[in-house]
Amino acid sequence: MAVSSHNLLALVALIAPLAQANAAAAVVRERQAPILLDAQSTSIDLKTNSAVFSKIRISQGAMSITADQGQAGQQRSADLYFENNVWNFRGNVKITVEQGLLLSDDAQITFVNSVLSKAIVNGKPASFEQTVAKTGKLAKGNAETIDYDAAKHLVRFSKNAYLSNGDNDIRGQSLKYDVLAQKVIADAEEQNSQRVRITITPPPPKSPPKPNP
Repeated sequence: MAVSSHNLLALVALIAPLAQANAAAAVVRERQAPILLDAQSTSIDLKTNSAVFSKIRISQGAMSITADQGQAGQQRSADLYFENNVWNFRGNVKITVEQGLLLSDDAQITFVNSVLSKAIVNGKPASFEQTVAKTGKLAKGNAETIDYDAAKHLVRFSKNAYLSNGDNDIRGQSLKYDVLAQKVIADAEEQNSQRVRITITPPPPKSPPKPNP
């Protein structure tokens, strides 16, 4: 754990950063992949050219979104609401991205150039999880609001935030999780004068070697 004397209250590194080239390649693959949408039913408002879908599923490459309801803003082109548009999802929202999984009661998702750019999810609580490649354990966290920035590969947890890497826990009013580097950041100015609490679980003691017969 590294602590900055200025604005960084706690930084817990989970594993070494993943290759940036792999992340860039993943973004290219997403932009080239077609968007698939299916729903149980659809209602289109011809006055506003907006649409509501029930039991919706949207997928593009490794990304997918499922929810009880999805509502698209005004359609601006022939791409069916995905060109620089904002969607609202409600009920059992599940968002799968290449680096993790978001679960929430509702979500607002921004698409830029027909690619998921940002997701703001809310729940009681909303949650995020990711498998740590080095250990195989589940890194998971929850908060009342989670903000996922796809371009920065950053997940921000706000209001009663909690994060764990399977061994160590960290709690605060606001926490950030770097998806690529798989590390947690807690900035002092975002804690509303509260302290960040970290619980470190020591590894189990190693068994002594058996004596040779």
